[in-house]
Amino acid sequence: MGRNSSYRCLACFEGTLERSFDTSHLMSRCPACEEFGRFVNQAVVDQVEAYDASPPESFDWERLDETEKLFVAERITRTDRTLADFEIVEASDGEQ
Repeated sequence: MGRNSSYRCLACFEGTLERSFDTSHLMSRCPACEEFGRFVNQAVVDQVEAYDASPPESFDWERLDETEKLFVAERITRTDRTLADFEIVEASDGEQ
């Protein structure tokens, strides 16, 4: 029998699910808030929390919004990417 993976609700961050497969995220109804939405792999949440607690000196982590933080953390935890593979750029006029 394989190892289970944990997932955290992005709507409330309280709801968790265990699944017998490993993926970056999944869609399900949250047992805590009852919202049907995205659950992110717990390893990604752990990486975001680690960078929030101790931001890397070589990367302007605090400038990222929640979605950007999740994207970067997902690439770092689930691929062979590192922070050196990402660049923060200023939005052009009219872009957000």
